[in-house]
Amino acid sequence: MIIKSAEFVVSNSDVEKCPKSSLPEYAFIGRSNVGKSSLINMLAKRKSLAKTSGRPGKTQLINHFLINKNWHLVDLPGYGYARVSKSAKKTFQKFITQYFSHREQLVTAFVLVDIRHKPQPIDLDFMKWLGENGIPFSIIFTKADKLKPKAIEHHIDDYKAVMLEFWEDMPNYFITSSTKNMGSDMLLTYIDGLNKNLKL
Repeated sequence: MIIKSAEFVVSNSDVEKCPKSSLPEYAFIGRSNVGKSSLINMLAKRKSLAKTSGRPGKTQLINHFLINKNWHLVDLPGYGYARVSKSAKKTFQKFITQYFSHREQLVTAFVLVDIRHKPQPIDLDFMKWLGENGIPFSIIFTKADKLKPKAIEHHIDDYKAVMLEFWEDMPNYFITSSTKNMGSDMLLTYIDGLNKNLKL
């Protein structure tokens, strides 16, 4: 898939105010500072489609972007480590939960994980919640440029070992680096395939 157009549509904290169209949606979510905005900009080939920041927790709303006029990329707030109040975190959690529970247009979620770290409970718990609620998802490992290929393999194996304690199979996953433009083609090809299947 070649992204020819990427437009900001709306930001809000109310699922009822999300776009009313029936276009398929792909939601991107992960722990704060995982490189989500950089990944979205890499996919869209836009330097500032999603706002990047050195301060974790910058994304605080549900952000819809219209891609190629035929699907929505949804940028959701990060979870964990955001420098916001406890009440604000509860608010984020509420509308994130509502989004996943009520948004019928959602095709799949992409859970971003920093490949440099061992499996983190907060990521595992969130993926377990998605599974328990029947929400399909893939894992996107970010910042792969920070590790050597062997180290990447070891970290993936660590994740497989932990995930297979709770799952029959390792969820679908992608290895990416926004700095090196790694993984974008495979990810977009995957989304394109899902879109085509929806039209059958």
